[in-house]
Amino acid sequence: MSVAQAYSLNLSESQVPDANQCVSSIILHKFPGSDLRSMWRSYLSRLECPAHYDSPAFFLEPFWTGKRPFAILAIDGDRITGVLTGIHDGKHVLSGLPSRPQISVDPGSDQHAVLEALMQGLLREAESAETISVYTWSSLELDVFAAQGFRRRLLAGNVVLDLAEGAEGLFLQFAKDRRRNVRFAEKHGIEISEATTPEDVAEAYEVYRQWRRTDRKQILSEERSFEVFAGAVQLTDNKRLFLARLSGKVIAVNSFRYHPNGLFESAANYSLEDFLHLKPNDLLQWKGIEWACRHGFRRHSLGGSHEFLRRFGGTVVTILRYRLDRSLLRQHHLAETVCDLGRATLRSLPISVEHRVRYLLKGVGLRNGVIQQKVMRSARA
Repeated sequence: MSVAQAYSLNLSESQVPDANQCVSSIILHKFPGSDLRSMWRSYLSRLECPAHYDSPAFFLEPFWTGKRPFAILAIDGDRITGVLTGIHDGKHVLSGLPSRPQISVDPGSDQHAVLEALMQGLLREAESAETISVYTWSSLELDVFAAQGFRRRLLAGNVVLDLAEGAEGLFLQFAKDRRRNVRFAEKHGIEISEATTPEDVAEAYEVYRQWRRTDRKQILSEERSFEVFAGAVQLTDNKRLFLARLSGKVIAVNSFRYHPNGLFESAANYSLEDFLHLKPNDLLQWKGIEWACRHGFRRHSLGGSHEFLRRFGGTVVTILRYRLDRSLLRQHHLAETVCDLGRATLRSLPISVEHRVRYLLKGVGLRNGVIQQKVMRSARA
């Protein structure tokens, strides 16, 4: 790509790929111009299952205000061959979350060269950040990153459904109690609809606010304003917000994000404590699956792998984290190692003693761990 071509794509001279390299990278900090969007769409069409945050629409999210969103694009000639998106949050640079990779590579490219270009771009973008974390599906190992000092960690991963099996076929794969819960919710008058009016969004936001104030869980992320919440709902090319109502009252909501003909993802769920016994969340997830099947999506990532999600069937697909710790004395790696040793020690204790210790330690954590949780949860969208 020449300097002239770069300017036609709205890139600065500092972002022009090095003509001496077969694959190099450019860094974006805003929604790209039309020529680059066209190249980017062509790239996405070559992926088996592109995700929303693989696309230019990543920059349209209202969640990134103050978090310095960026995208690294690997360029080979006149083609984009890899994408990595992320945010800066204080001293931390994050590409993805334990529930959401944000890196992809053209399957027909030289994977090693593409990953090298993405990594070099990421290191330029990160500058002096204390930690750099990249999450990836286990099918895309980041050996190039590991060779640069990024520490690889195996995570629990996500439940993923193959939507080609169709809604009814998937329903039969649900655990028996999950199918029963869906029918129970419908029998007891729970109705599911999409948020389409300002009133729908306002009611959904009130559920979100009440959910944050429940005593059932500790929520570390900052509260989103109504403007940010509503702004996300308006991205209807990549988002859907489903509402569960009882006698007209919104009692639970589930947000889904997607890339057309690609990956359908469960992004967030909020529900009112007093109505959980009616199983609205089971029905919301099921109606989301039905909608995704009707609209031709390829796979559905449920955004986690805890027991509630596992009972929807599918396959648990592992996610990997690669993290570069540049803090003094590698304090983040050290804290994580200490936590791992503590968990291993707890598991070796008699069950009664383990439960007692866990109770005493509830709500207590290493400062580093709490900071890391805050950083990751603040990036959720």
